[in-house]
Amino acid sequence: MDEVMNAIADPVRREILSLLHGEPRTAGDLASRFPISRPAVSRHLRVLRESGLVHDRLVGRQRVYSLDPAPLTGLAEWIALLRSPTGWHHRLDALETEVRRTTRERTRRTPKENSA
Repeated sequence: MDEVMNAIADPVRREILSLLHGEPRTAGDLASRFPISRPAVSRHLRVLRESGLVHDRLVGRQRVYSLDPAPLTGLAEWIALLRSPTGWHHRLDALETEVRRTTRERTRRTPKENSA
């Protein structure tokens, strides 16, 4: 997970992942979208490849990169764990939800139903 976090820590690499999300792209196409040198983009692609976030294949003389989001699963689960309430907070949130639902149901009833 640390390798994935390090890979996505850089804004250029995050942008590369965003570009690859829609479709596979050649290294040249990716490099043309950044104001940095082609060797710098190649270094970013190498970091992404080593972390498993992208895969490359040779098509003729061009290297085509594609996104592999699988390594993000562990990171997403860890983030979800940190975001989820624990202990009493979770129970109190559930209680608040139930109170709001019950209140909403009571206000929707007609006056005749409320008097019954």
